[in-house]
Amino acid sequence: KEGKKERPQIPTFLNPGKRKMNMRKYFGTDGIRRIANTELTPELVYRVAKAGAYVLAKHSDHSPTILIGRDTRISGTLIESAMTAGFLSYGANVKQLGVLPTPAVAYLTKKLKADASVVISASHNTFEFNGVKYFSNEGTKIPDEIEEEIEEVMDSGKLEELTACNDKIGIAENAEDLVDEYVYFFRKNFEEIIEKYNRDDFKVVIDTANGATYQVAEKVFSKLKINYKIVNNTPNGININKDCGSTHLEMLQKYVVENGYDLGIAYDGDGDRCLLVDENGEVIDGDKILAIVSNYMKAKGTLKKDTLVATVMSNLGLDIYAKENNLTFKRTKVGDRYVLEEMKKGGYNLGGEQSGHIIFLDYNPTGDGILTSLMFISIMLEKAEKASKLEKIIKIYPQVLVGAKVSNDKKYDFDKDAVIRNTIEAVEKEFEGNGRVLIRASGTEPLVRVMIEGTDQEYITEKAKSIAELIEQRLS
Repeated sequence: KEGKKERPQIPTFLNPGKRKMNMRKYFGTDGIRRIANTELTPELVYRVAKAGAYVLAKHSDHSPTILIGRDTRISGTLIESAMTAGFLSYGANVKQLGVLPTPAVAYLTKKLKADASVVISASHNTFEFNGVKYFSNEGTKIPDEIEEEIEEVMDSGKLEELTACNDKIGIAENAEDLVDEYVYFFRKNFEEIIEKYNRDDFKVVIDTANGATYQVAEKVFSKLKINYKIVNNTPNGININKDCGSTHLEMLQKYVVENGYDLGIAYDGDGDRCLLVDENGEVIDGDKILAIVSNYMKAKGTLKKDTLVATVMSNLGLDIYAKENNLTFKRTKVGDRYVLEEMKKGGYNLGGEQSGHIIFLDYNPTGDGILTSLMFISIMLEKAEKASKLEKIIKIYPQVLVGAKVSNDKKYDFDKDAVIRNTIEAVEKEFEGNGRVLIRASGTEPLVRVMIEGTDQEYITEKAKSIAELIEQRLS
């Protein structure tokens, strides 16, 4: 059409509706994650961008707009440059958000009605890794089948046919000022309640893991007038997650106790996880957060269908808490994307993982560390209770995880073996509802993982080892 900037047309050789889905070659459980510049090369990223732009915008009749955010890794700008080049070559326009948490990118994608977005991050991994995560126009991680479709386009040998020419080439712009939209989101939702219940003597310490929240967290807490101190917020490209953040809580635990803070807050490298530390230095994990928040929401009448969603790895204590408080508890496969799928399917608004991915679907369709911490702070202030008292609502059971080494081609057969199955059933029967056995095949290694929960640490350790030994004998 004259005067209209249209995207390149897809080659006729691709027919996604009839293609056969294969094992994914590039994408893992959370996007593509590899060592930057040697495994996650600029060439690979360029192809991922070009193919992704097509797949995520193929039903659109206009030139797509794609947002890019990244964390603080030294390789971030390298990957961003290659990603941008791939998008522009396809004819997509790019808004570069700079260093921004994953949930901020997801939020802005939906708010700005962008066609898609990408987060360049390896989350909690060390600095030499980096990754690429795609988000749809709804601000949600794209499903497995879309990733498979991107891979098919990448390996088709026809990427050059997705090349924009002349005035159809895309344009990139710096959009780092959009961080203010994300800060306003928190002000809009928390300013009133925090102003009403805040106290001068209430203080928190925030560990940003030298990652994506290192600037925005300070802006948010400052605007909300919460008495805070931020630590591990001097990224240098190689110190992200290094002995800090949600994967290394020891420093924060010590800091909280020695300096008399009411709460310690730890985010991970890309800011979608949050773990907490109470005033005594005890860790408040995702399961405890889910219990405390669901109890608060139920009392307020805001917990949809009185239902909580978590994964199979959540502690047995969360099951028991839910039963005792007349909540429905839904379990999913491991991964926050599966938690979100269940939430959307059932019309629920609270879910998450033990690791600290907590999804408040009324606010944002992905885990959001800052959102989680502000929810918890609001509860503490309104109830005027210490974090250690709030935790008493849930009893966390001892948990043991043991790996059984097996043949790779037999690792999914544990539930077909009658001897293994009968042994597991016998152990579960002994627990009489006060214990749980979970057996899972590793997705990446020739391992079967045996997880047991119960009241007696020594007993469950012994049982986990014996079941693992039996599985090794039967499936090696």
